[in-house]
Amino acid sequence: MIRTDTPIAAASRPSRNRAAAVPEKDLPLVEDIRLLGRILGDVIREQEGKKAFELIEQIRQLSVAFRRHDDKQADRDLKKLLKKLTADQTVSVIRAFTYFSHLANLAEDRHHIRRRAIHERAGGLQQGSLAMTMQRLKDAGIPRKKIVQTLAQSHVSPVLTAHPTEVQRKSILDAERAIAALLAGRDQVLPRDEADFELQLRARVTQLWQTRLLRFTKLTVADEIENALSYYQTTFLTQIPRLYRDLEDSLGERVEPFLRMGQWIGGDRDGNPNVTAPTLELALHSQADMVLRHHLTQVHLLGAELSVSAMLATVTPEMQALAERSPDTNAHRQDEPYRRALTGMYARLAGTLQTLTGGEAARHAVAPQAPYLHASEFLTDLQTIEASLVVNHGAALARARLRPLMRAVEVFGFHLATIDLRQSSDKHEEVVAELLATARIEADYSALDEEAKRTVLLRQLNDARPLRLPGAAYSPHTVSELAIFDTARSGRERFGANTIRHAIISHTETVSDLLEVMLLQKESGLMHGLLSESAVCDLIVVPLFETIEDLRNAAPIMRDYYALPGVKAMVQRGASDGYCEQDIMLGYSDSNKDGGIFTSNWELYRAETALVELFDALSHKAKKPIQLRMFHGRGGTVGRGGGPAYQAILAQPPGTVRGQIRLTEQGEVIGSKYANPEIGRRNLETLVAATLEATLLQTTQDAPEAFLEAANELSLASMAAYRALVYETPGFTDYFFSSTPIREIAELNIGSRPASRKASQKIEDLRAIPWGFSWGQCRLTLPGWYGFGSAIQTFLQRNGPKGVSKQKALLQKMVSEWPFFNALLSNMDMVIAKSDLALASRYADLVEDKRLRTKVFSAIEAEWHRTAEALTLITGAKQRLVNNEALQRSIRHRFPYIDPLHHLQVELVRRYRADEHQAHSDDKVRRGIHISINGIAAGLRNTG
Repeated sequence: MIRTDTPIAAASRPSRNRAAAVPEKDLPLVEDIRLLGRILGDVIREQEGKKAFELIEQIRQLSVAFRRHDDKQADRDLKKLLKKLTADQTVSVIRAFTYFSHLANLAEDRHHIRRRAIHERAGGLQQGSLAMTMQRLKDAGIPRKKIVQTLAQSHVSPVLTAHPTEVQRKSILDAERAIAALLAGRDQVLPRDEADFELQLRARVTQLWQTRLLRFTKLTVADEIENALSYYQTTFLTQIPRLYRDLEDSLGERVEPFLRMGQWIGGDRDGNPNVTAPTLELALHSQADMVLRHHLTQVHLLGAELSVSAMLATVTPEMQALAERSPDTNAHRQDEPYRRALTGMYARLAGTLQTLTGGEAARHAVAPQAPYLHASEFLTDLQTIEASLVVNHGAALARARLRPLMRAVEVFGFHLATIDLRQSSDKHEEVVAELLATARIEADYSALDEEAKRTVLLRQLNDARPLRLPGAAYSPHTVSELAIFDTARSGRERFGANTIRHAIISHTETVSDLLEVMLLQKESGLMHGLLSESAVCDLIVVPLFETIEDLRNAAPIMRDYYALPGVKAMVQRGASDGYCEQDIMLGYSDSNKDGGIFTSNWELYRAETALVELFDALSHKAKKPIQLRMFHGRGGTVGRGGGPAYQAILAQPPGTVRGQIRLTEQGEVIGSKYANPEIGRRNLETLVAATLEATLLQTTQDAPEAFLEAANELSLASMAAYRALVYETPGFTDYFFSSTPIREIAELNIGSRPASRKASQKIEDLRAIPWGFSWGQCRLTLPGWYGFGSAIQTFLQRNGPKGVSKQKALLQKMVSEWPFFNALLSNMDMVIAKSDLALASRYADLVEDKRLRTKVFSAIEAEWHRTAEALTLITGAKQRLVNNEALQRSIRHRFPYIDPLHHLQVELVRRYRADEHQAHSDDKVRRGIHISINGIAAGLRNTG
């Protein structure tokens, strides 16, 4: 085993007796961690002094003793020591363990890449890799042409969202990327260069230590846009073309574009008053600026590479014409047609940048020329170059840069990523109500019943006249909302139709919620024609079903919506090449907060199944079938739909993927998955591989009736147990706000969105993100498992003692044969492994009401044990994570270094709340709490 009592500043090479306990394959990981730990320790000694370093080491040793040996004396000594620390000492210690967590993450990421490369070089196939998936498809007898056709009809899109769980500053991320790049080259460092290599590492670790972890001001939407775009620069713009290349190499044929990026930042207004038309405009401009500068750089580099002389190689007539259209008259390039053409193309791109964003290109061999009107024009010029190279013995010159650029233009265009609009249904209703009242059509629209609302809305959708009255005074909310739709229209006209394609309606509860967004499109010129005649909507109206009740009503609502006169025809009319789309978004976070982990997953399963049946019926014998695409609102934690994406996609109900999937990537999970370009590509590859397998290999038959009945029974019992604790236990809200750092999290400058939808301390109003984040911080991870143990207990005992063995056998059969049940239990197994009752009890001590503390924590502790026992009973595994060696390894060496952060966080929260006025005056106490939140989130990696 990897030793968990390694001092932060231990030697860089493990001694023989230590190494003997470490699996040989993990030795490079241990060496990387020890090297980074030693350098960090040296930096701490230099920056903070020897006493500070020794204090950190003393706290680490006591924490390890408490964790590994349940040492009561160590626990008492640790509490006593922490109480004596000054604010300065506490911040110093917290920073040390926080930075160690960050560095350990980098070492783990590097080891993951290293192990996968070794495995692939040895000819091994890894689950989730394209190679493994292609082998499985081959073994199943699926021809390559079928795979190519499937991809051509597919749409796969990860969607980056900004949510207040991304706790890293961009400056920190940039420094970490530099350290990761150094680690990546460590294996190639020659002995004579080792000292210089370590000096480079030390410089970057020093940079980290001297870089502020926290923001002084609230994160703005502009900051969130900038942070998200950094992942395109480091990963998506280069790695997505590479993924396409790997696919084509494997299939031996061209693959049509199917994998595209989505974005919420700048268009997601739900609960965020800071998102307005100007921020949407900023997002559109920023994205276009980044992708155009990428294209410009690649064209410039292509010009350096394609130095082909017409004296030595011929070109096609089309290529010659492209070169002659160039304004480049430099005598040195007159025999270099490719360079002349690329100079002209660069100038046109520079003109495009100037026109679309007002930006200036970095280089100007010639003045900016007439801009490309569409990305397709630029692509045509690139294709002309490729065709000429291929027929004139220059195909090898096209592979490294030209073809990746062509693919980047196909995928990213001039817009980079599709920005979704999102707003809550009640906010849309407010706008519609005001428009109707001001136009004297309906004085109190909101007071109407659902049937009356539909009648009013359908009448307006079939009236060519607009509702907006010139010169009328509308409320700021209505003006702001209409401005968003107006900006969407102008943005599509300027940057292309793929710039904005979806209008998502949070809290969809009725058909009128959908019609209201259609009406707002009509008012903004995004709907063309009358609903009963020739209407086409530019934006797909996307309902978001979030709560348990909403999920149960999803299929009935969509059935009634498509039954309205003109709706089905409108969707089909908007199709291109016989392909029309309907996205439906499913919320994991709020359904979990509403009904608990099992019920949330089960109701999502049922809703998907019902929706597929509905759209299959709608498309039966239709000339233009309606393609249903599920949009999964997954978060970072299991409680918010997180967990391994590969298993999650394969666990979808039969027939619900069909090559179509969008899913959100949120919070700090974006950093862990996409900050490193190699890991980012692997995660994208896994997404594609799982989509192919779910589409081509998954059975079309649903699970046996006995499985479905058992799941439904478990869901009812699980939800009852969950709601009994969270919504029916008197004082639970007080317990939650006292025993977790939710109040301190709300103060962090880690997102532009408020932590709660309303100014209250009701669980119902709290956003699901800080709800899950808080439970992760106190190491209970409650949303990821609570209620399951009670449900299993009830299920086993329903027929008395004699029926236990039969029920147990059914559960074991379900976990072995049903991907849905297996994936759900696997995720629960993971969060139970990451939880820690001993640490959680420290947080519970923050609850001043002793009776309430005892009552609630005892209930949580009992359910934790019931759930752990249930997992053991069903899976047969007495230990957690038996099938997840990588996470086991991570926990062994990581948690002893996270534990001190928990102990310190509890101590500081106690001080902060005991004398709040004094604590506010001492900024170091609050800063220490906030840094500890950062460190714990970094250490656990999927806490939001």
